[in-house]
Amino acid sequence: MSEAVIQVEGIGKRYRVGERERYLALRDVIARAVNASFGGNGAGKKLDYLWALKDLSFDVKRGEVVGLIGRNGAGKSTLLKILARVTKPTEGWAEVRGRVGSLLEVGTGFHPELTGRENVFLSGAILGMKRAEILKKFDEIVAFAEVERFLDTPLKHYSSGMQMRLAFAVAAHLEPEILLVDEVLAVGDLEFQKKCLGKMGDVARSGRTIVFVSHQMNQIRRLCERVFWLDSGRIYKAGLANLTVGEYEAEMASGARAELRNSRENAGSTRFLRWSIAEGSESGPNILSSNGRVQVAFELSLNRAIRTGHHGIALYDQYQQLLWGTAVENLALSPGTYSLVHSLPLLPLRPGPYTWRVSLYEETERLDDWHCVPEMLVTTEPVTHSKDEWAGCLNIRAEFSVVTAAARMQ
Repeated sequence: MSEAVIQVEGIGKRYRVGERERYLALRDVIARAVNASFGGNGAGKKLDYLWALKDLSFDVKRGEVVGLIGRNGAGKSTLLKILARVTKPTEGWAEVRGRVGSLLEVGTGFHPELTGRENVFLSGAILGMKRAEILKKFDEIVAFAEVERFLDTPLKHYSSGMQMRLAFAVAAHLEPEILLVDEVLAVGDLEFQKKCLGKMGDVARSGRTIVFVSHQMNQIRRLCERVFWLDSGRIYKAGLANLTVGEYEAEMASGARAELRNSRENAGSTRFLRWSIAEGSESGPNILSSNGRVQVAFELSLNRAIRTGHHGIALYDQYQQLLWGTAVENLALSPGTYSLVHSLPLLPLRPGPYTWRVSLYEETERLDDWHCVPEMLVTTEPVTHSKDEWAGCLNIRAEFSVVTAAARMQ
């Protein structure tokens, strides 16, 4: 069995609400003591505390890549700060065995008056890299950040995107045994995000242990083997990345579902009210969990008769790229409520969020045009290339074999 390099037992972290911790001078300590002796400093005032983490226990094995997911305020960043020894737990303990590198805040140690070259050495030193190590990796860091032309320009003249690229490039070239990463892959443009994700994938494949926080579920799916879902400072669920992320996405979508449906139902006139997966879902009405036949139904409330209706349907990915579309012409319907059902032999999409768009026209008059909510969440097992830039949007399993030329001729 692999050795556990991170052990957490009964961790809890409590903060006092409304009070900001600060460093105290001697005069502050004396003033507090005097106030306390006279019953001052808020005597009688009820203190309000918040538990950011409560009773967390888990192990992470050597070489394992673990994801932390959850809503804002769930305690993910607080947990990483405890593991990185940035803050102490209120109760419990955490033991981390090995050299730790932390990407908790991109740009740590950067100074606007220094050049890009000088900031590479400054930031690298603050993050724990020796000068010889920085020199060895300097050209690689600069090439990764794509700032060669501006290397001797003061950082204050860099755009925010250039600063983020350089900061991540320095942090990404650390070589610790354990890497703690907190939402730092959402830097720069889309191409640079892919580049960052590829670098993190290389780190993961090198056998180092990674604990990774992100709100980008595709990143979690790609990098992580196991996931801890935090909610209100506790581990709500833990398990394999694909299954746990799918349940999390479904939960996030369901929170807004009732409100969104009610707004459609109360809108009056001709409206699409709701949509659901009629066949191909085992986890929920808006979750595609099957690689087989799919039926998608769109409920329509029609307050007038139509004779030459045009009904369109389109499917978009999370970047609003059109993936598929079709239309039905000369639709004739009387006033009433209908389910417009589209049957597909399969819908082999990679895991992640997608959006349906449906419309209804009577000749040139638009009756309704709806970007459906909630999104459709695909939770099928990914079977394509491990790198996003080579995986495409389809999730189709391929069979592979090697056949000699002589065998093919027979």
